[in-house]
Amino acid sequence: MALRTIRQMGDEILTKKCREVKEVTPRMKELIEDMLETMYEGNGVGLAAPQVGVLKRVVVIDVGEGPLILINPRITACRGEQTGDEGCLSLPGKAGVVTRPNYVKIEAWNENMERFELEGEGLLARAFCHEIDHLEGRMYVEKVEGPLHEVEEEEEEEA
Repeated sequence: MALRTIRQMGDEILTKKCREVKEVTPRMKELIEDMLETMYEGNGVGLAAPQVGVLKRVVVIDVGEGPLILINPRITACRGEQTGDEGCLSLPGKAGVVTRPNYVKIEAWNENMERFELEGEGLLARAFCHEIDHLEGRMYVEKVEGPLHEVEEEEEEEA
């Protein structure tokens, strides 16, 4: 495993749409392990492959219940609303108020390319939306209500 460099807002790769993963190769497994290590080192709750310079539809998330690996994730249902601070490892030290669905259901594939569904509420729902947006070349700052503000490192979380 190795730490990867997190691309910062302004890097063109963060504006590009990611390609679907057709198979999980040893290189893809290495990417997933590196993404988890990089996310934990950055104290984030999620990380998408384009944030480490790879235009593949791969996301890792851990909201405190253990790591989730999502390959080719897509949202299949959402409802409700939550509004709160959101940050991003690609824009360290900043956060902004974003409204997201409070409940999200996704479909994805695991590292063995087995299809599964997951449901999430609150922070997990926010993380699903945030990270899937990255796969589409969008960042949370496009949805911020009002100005971005500075955050202390220990309170900063990527959703």
